Amino acid sequence: MKWLILISFFCFSLGTISDFRKVSIVTESYVTTKVDLGQKLFFDPILSLDQSISCASCHNPDFAFADNRAFSIGVNDSIGIRNTPSVMNMLSRPYFFYDGRSATLEEQAIIPIENPIEMNLSYDVAVKRVQNNIEYDSLFRIIYNTKPDSINIAQALSEFQRSLESDGSAPHDLWINGIQDSALTTSQIRGRELFISDQNKCFDCHFGPDFTGDEFRNIGLYDEITLMDKGRFDITKDSTDLGRFKVPGLRNIALTAPYMHNGMFQTLNEVIDYYSNPYDFVQHPINTDTLMIEPLNFTIQQKEDLVNFLHSLTDKKIPLTSR
Repeated sequence: MKWLILISFFCFSLGTISDFRKVSIVTESYVTTKVDLGQKLFFDPILSLDQSISCASCHNPDFAFADNRAFSIGVNDSIGIRNTPSVMNMLSRPYFFYDGRSATLEEQAIIPIENPIEMNLSYDVAVKRVQNNIEYDSLFRIIYNTKPDSINIAQALSEFQRSLESDGSAPHDLWINGIQDSALTTSQIRGRELFISDQNKCFDCHFGPDFTGDEFRNIGLYDEITLMDKGRFDITKDSTDLGRFKVPGLRNIALTAPYMHNGMFQTLNEVIDYYSNPYDFVQHPINTDTLMIEPLNFTIQQKEDLVNFLHSLTDKKIPLTSR
């Protein structure tokens, strides 16, 4: 009987070692870089309190790594207070979050984990969970030459986000770079001309490769009546920042509805209607940017052309999707 027990124990041990080797082989076959490791963490619910959601629950590849809700749902069905932005094209951003509270992606990666209405998990606990996971312990030792810790976990998540750059496959990229002259329709070309015109001033805020100047602007969505989010002011306590929010990039904007920091617009048509005349939506905005004081009063055709132009900024290939 004792021999049977010993044989059984020996077989179990071999099985355990074999299983561990299988895990290592499978893991190493696709997780070989810091980006791969960050991707694995990004999609793993291990970083949330009840292990019910992951970073990707709110930053879904199908929506260009944004969400399709006005406010994302956290653990215990808690509701966020601002619309989830895309985390694509973050490589060149100097600030993160709508209020710019973080200056690095490493710092940004930790905040949602600890936020009570998001993942609601102490980062120290999250680190211990990863350290106690055999697979992650092995991967970090292979890739970082050390065990998982508070620094390299945040770094891995950040490296994955830095990899999510547009690849130049959007129709506007093909057209502007002379790769495909027919990539834009006539309507989209007209919309682009409207967008970059001095009169309409869209390009004053949405410029550069990713169509953002990385500035903070108040576009009229703060009135202290129904629109109470103070935005950048909550970070700086500077009265000139009341109602200011970070100007988002416009790449893949057609995939990231709803729009604005509060998700109040469901479609790009509504967004263009707002910019045409903000006072139709908010009668008495406070601290509005000077660029927004005078309504633009677009025609129906101009609105259509602008929306069509914005669609031309959609990548043909989105990472981790079938697009």
